[in-house]
Amino acid sequence: MSSEWEEATKWESDWHGNCANSYQEESKQLDYANRMGIAVERDLRNNPVINFNHKRVIDIGGGPYSILLKGINVMGTVVDPGLFPPWVKGRYASAGINFISQKAEEYCSGYYDIGLLYNCLQHTEEPDKIIRNMRKMCGEIFVHEWLDTPKSNGHIQTITEAQMNKWFDARGTVGSERWNEHIVTQYYCGKFAGGLH
Repeated sequence: MSSEWEEATKWESDWHGNCANSYQEESKQLDYANRMGIAVERDLRNNPVINFNHKRVIDIGGGPYSILLKGINVMGTVVDPGLFPPWVKGRYASAGINFISQKAEEYCSGYYDIGLLYNCLQHTEEPDKIIRNMRKMCGEIFVHEWLDTPKSNGHIQTITEAQMNKWFDARGTVGSERWNEHIVTQYYCGKFAGGLH
């Protein structure tokens, strides 16, 4: 484990702070879900919910407020190495979601019907290994990652379209959107096949 990764993980944890105001991150997840082809419905209180139809779902790098917190009928697991306030694990537990505090590169255990990977890889040390592990563990993988982002304190990887296509042995969709004065590029796919052995 490199000191660069450890520093970036601490930076990211500090960026989330006390995790109390998650509006920005959670609202972006609805856009990610839409691009990935994951249906978002509304419950009786008009809250966004995703019906996973009793499937086993793993969210790699889900952080303190995984998209699984919007899930219903889900057997969920979140894997993230971040240093979050203790109440975050309690929130996951109360939602019936298993939280594993571990580096994603080191996790490859069990079988999941669905793997989720969004806004994660630029923070990691070995993104190719994470995808290889997910392809072994998951029946299908839904992806939304940012491309060509410059390296910074919390982002130690610059992920490219060519890398993603190679790692998944398939082609994803590439789009762009404006964030303030910047145009950012995203890579997403409704379903990549997993099941590598």
